[in-house]
Amino acid sequence: MIDELRKIGLSDLEARCYMVLHEEPKISGYEVAKKVSVSRTNVYAALRSLTDKGLCRVIETEPVLYDAVPIEQVVRLLHTEFEQTTRLLLEQLHSPPRTSPSFYSWQGDKAIETAIRRLVSNADKSIIVDIWSEDIHWVEEPLIEAEKRGLAVTLISIGECHTRLKNVLVHKRSDDWNNAVARKFSILCDSRSTLLGSFGQGLRPTVLETDHPSLVELLQNTFYHDVVMEQIERDFSKELAEKYGDHYERIIDSYRKYL
Repeated sequence: MIDELRKIGLSDLEARCYMVLHEEPKISGYEVAKKVSVSRTNVYAALRSLTDKGLCRVIETEPVLYDAVPIEQVVRLLHTEFEQTTRLLLEQLHSPPRTSPSFYSWQGDKAIETAIRRLVSNADKSIIVDIWSEDIHWVEEPLIEAEKRGLAVTLISIGECHTRLKNVLVHKRSDDWNNAVARKFSILCDSRSTLLGSFGQGLRPTVLETDHPSLVELLQNTFYHDVVMEQIERDFSKELAEKYGDHYERIIDSYRKYL
């Protein structure tokens, strides 16, 4: 719970002090300091800060006692303040006029995770994700939340996977793919915004965010072919393997020099 409390604006020490008061209400600052194993000076400063933020109540006795404000009340307060703040931002900060398509680059795990969550949470109708099975953890939770909101979500997994998502297409992976240095992925939201990037050992994770129509259309066409091939392989897998090989080697071999 410490990490969750930090996400709502508490420092590490404030979060630890709040958890102590939550588990054992109406205790002194001295007792809190003993439980968190931090100097009393720092603990008293953290308790003052918690009080200022409305998460801690003071009982004026001798010695002074501290009590955690129930988390339900804290959450409702934060929710109300957040709604007021966001409403004001939306009223005062109007989006600029739409300009020509843009390209943005994101690097590093945290920045990419945030970009993925932002695009997915702002989708209104549909999300298509094409990603290697070992990288699904990057997108699974945001996509599950999108499903709960009623969006059409399709995950295309390169290789067999285990996921709680409802609509999953699985691409078989040939042995040649195991030598790939980079594992590409793409996200298409509402047929208007995209993320494209790659993961891989020794590579710094990097993604490109764009709303350029040509790349949007490219991902739409890729999805179209994926859906068609998925159904064809379900219906005619035996015949296709006999005629072209398990991984279409008899077709691909003529084009190896391009790949």
